[in-house]
Amino acid sequence: MRRAKIYFKKQLAGILSETDTGYRFEYLPEYLSLADAKPVSLTLPLTDIPYESNVLFPAFDGLIPEGWLLDVALRNTDISSLDRMSLLLLCCKDCIGALSVIEIREEDE
Repeated sequence: MRRAKIYFKKQLAGILSETDTGYRFEYLPEYLSLADAKPVSLTLPLTDIPYESNVLFPAFDGLIPEGWLLDVALRNTDISSLDRMSLLLLCCKDCIGALSVIEIREEDE
């Protein structure tokens, strides 16, 4: 199971996980307790209940590059264009906008 830290404006907001059945996103309690906490997306309102989906949530899938930039990423790796989590982890560490995605490696835990 691959996991990533999701940052919203440089504040750790939640954890995205790839599961056997799809994907799970969960806001961290520390983030939810902030007075100025904002949702990472309008489609993922603040809640302490984890979100589950059989496809990558559009808020995160939309961060993955398209067109020639995606072609560059695919050409320089052995990642399939269908492996959305791998593309997200590879390409979305420092996105334009409010969200950043940082892979959680087993040795980091």
